[in-house]
Amino acid sequence: MTGTQPAVHSAGKMIGGWIALSRLPFHLVGVIPFLLGTLLAFRLGQVFNLEIFLLGVAAVILIMLSTYHAGEYFDRKEDSISAGIHKNPFAGGSGVMPSGKMPPAVPLYTSVISLSAALAIGIILRFVYQTGPWTLALGFMGALPGFFYSTEPIRLVKRGVGELFIGFCFGWLPIAAACYIQAGTVFPVIHWISLPVGLSIFNVILLNEFPDYEADMISGKKNLLCRLGKEGGRTLYIAAALLVSITMLLSPFFGVPFKVVWFALPVVAIDLYCATTVKRNLYDDPGRLELLCGLTIVVNLGVSISYLLAYAL
Repeated sequence: MTGTQPAVHSAGKMIGGWIALSRLPFHLVGVIPFLLGTLLAFRLGQVFNLEIFLLGVAAVILIMLSTYHAGEYFDRKEDSISAGIHKNPFAGGSGVMPSGKMPPAVPLYTSVISLSAALAIGIILRFVYQTGPWTLALGFMGALPGFFYSTEPIRLVKRGVGELFIGFCFGWLPIAAACYIQAGTVFPVIHWISLPVGLSIFNVILLNEFPDYEADMISGKKNLLCRLGKEGGRTLYIAAALLVSITMLLSPFFGVPFKVVWFALPVVAIDLYCATTVKRNLYDDPGRLELLCGLTIVVNLGVSISYLLAYAL
């Protein structure tokens, strides 16, 4: 009995660490836009294949797992420094690696395995389900920037462009890819819909860099915020937030059902509150900054959900 208890405890610790490492709630930022793209294929193209949808969702989750796990492995130094500075749940990684709950090499292995599994699904979609010649290309557009966001030697996050890739990979790409593998095309309205989605996830990443600013500067990470400084980052966040609200409210002029405006109003209110708060430099308060990080994610999810409701109803 006593011999099995440590093994059970160790297995439970490993499973708990893996779940924390995977940051499952943050998968919504990729899954919901994918749902939106699928709904657009159904509404605008009158097509829906459940098997293709389920395989596509699985691929999206695997790509996000690969991205998150690679980040945990290659950001160990910054995350260890951040752990001693703040406890913001939206920054500094999952906290699993600095706490020593898991061997350092595990997230690297699981990242590569997840990426390989996503590639296998892409091949199945392309050649078994005949989803179109752009299927694998769209998959690579998401998988490679995600994997190399933190992975050396490319490490997009230290080159000042990683945040832009995230805006693309969690904005236009999941909506367009979901629509394409169902309908075989990307409807023009998707290009407009993806603007506020991409801008809002860009702001999520940018604001999440504020709590890690000191740790990133010490480690020489050189992400976009480190290059711009907090003042420059503040200005960029406000500009992107305003564009989120403007592009959402202008959506009906570009083919989106007008009812999206009613769903968008609460999202716009939160978005403008965040922009106003950042403008007043209240992000210097750790508690307020944590709230802003959470609300910025709410804005991102709210944008996608507003479009979902507009087309679903």
